[in-house]
Amino acid sequence: MWHPTNEVAGHYVPARIPTPGPTLYAVARISSPETAFALFVDEEIVAKIVKMTNLQGLRTINNWSPLRPQELRAYIGLLILAGMYRSRHEATSSLWDIKTGRPMFPDAMAHRRFMEINRMLRFDDELRRPQRHHANKLSPISDLWSSWNFRLQKMFNAGRDVCVDEQLIAFRGRCSFKQYMPSKPAKYGIKIWALCDARTSYALMLEVYTGKPPGGTREHNVGMRVVLGLADALEGHTITVDNFFTSIPLAAELKKKRNSLVGTVRRNKPELPAQVTQITGRQPLSSIFCFTKDMALVSYVPKKGKNVLVLSTAHKEPKVEDGGKRKPQMTLDYNKSKGAVDHLDQACGTYSTRRRAQRWPMCLFYHMLDISAFNAFLLYTSVNPGWNGNRLYRRRLFLEEVGNALIMPEVHRRKPQTAAGEVQAAVPKRKQCGLCTDKLIASNACEKCGTPICRKHMRSLCKNC
Repeated sequence: MWHPTNEVAGHYVPARIPTPGPTLYAVARISSPETAFALFVDEEIVAKIVKMTNLQGLRTINNWSPLRPQELRAYIGLLILAGMYRSRHEATSSLWDIKTGRPMFPDAMAHRRFMEINRMLRFDDELRRPQRHHANKLSPISDLWSSWNFRLQKMFNAGRDVCVDEQLIAFRGRCSFKQYMPSKPAKYGIKIWALCDARTSYALMLEVYTGKPPGGTREHNVGMRVVLGLADALEGHTITVDNFFTSIPLAAELKKKRNSLVGTVRRNKPELPAQVTQITGRQPLSSIFCFTKDMALVSYVPKKGKNVLVLSTAHKEPKVEDGGKRKPQMTLDYNKSKGAVDHLDQACGTYSTRRRAQRWPMCLFYHMLDISAFNAFLLYTSVNPGWNGNRLYRRRLFLEEVGNALIMPEVHRRKPQTAAGEVQAAVPKRKQCGLCTDKLIASNACEKCGTPICRKHMRSLCKNC
């Protein structure tokens, strides 16, 4: 039963939560931008991708050169640098071009090798996939996705307010669970349910929507199942959702786990009283409140003919802001937290690693890299708040450092350097030193004249000489 006053409303005391921000596990391991990124794309994930990619390469290409972990990190670093330069829609060949490209790309990897890795990249054993695909449509990347999701939650303690919303990864290729969402810019793609921290937009957990199971029936109460699944490990938080998810049963279930709900609600819900759904004769900027023991409901009319309904289990008083549009406090709190996932989409899209792909697992892999880079930036700047604090493009500098750190080991391997940092001309064959009477084996060659020289006759110069 709904009541017009809050006399029946109980007292709301939120449960205690851990200190918001990076966990102690993450703080102890962050010393540079590269180490922050390595918390999400670590040795275990790299080793799994290398193993499955080599398996696919040996089956497909006759002279396949085995992929090494250092080479895969260089591949990921090049993707991050391409996103940092906003080359998402630029042809890959132009990045390696002498005139239009950038020197770090050919220095780190040949274009042919980059495309070869891009074509062979796999995240599972393709021959065993049919056995698992019947029960799991996400089988080509499900193991990697699950282990990566676990790392997202392990590195960060969410604040009091969190947000659940949907994302759409653009993809128009062949995929059994591709969705059409006309309200999104891409319209076609893979739908993802995302749980984010409301203050920082840190991605806490992501779930790919794969539709109804093979041979199953259409699922009901999808919104309730999604929110309860994403918030299963949370306690004492306020979850902000839109009207697709909000329902009275969902609020009751979250209450059992000491979580509260704030969200807009559709007018066709049968539990709503008639006085809040009917707006005939109501004045603009007016509000009507209804209360039960555990919930509060407000109907706000911002303008003639429009009704905004907000349901909350965290508010117990009919507060309205003074002056202005006289919005209810419940609506203000909802507006403050509802855009976390949208901000995450915007941030990842600005410096995205996505490339054109015909396989949907690659789209999810690019999305994993985007989320990992953004989360790593939040962790690193939380641990080091003064890092480039006076600059407005801190995230771009962060991505540049991460990308360069990932590719530099491969650059050094491909082009040996002297102690002074000058790249020496490569010697195709082992020759004798041209300046030595003992005819010692030459390890390098002169950069100007090309004369073979041994270590005894090498000299180091600074970059200004």
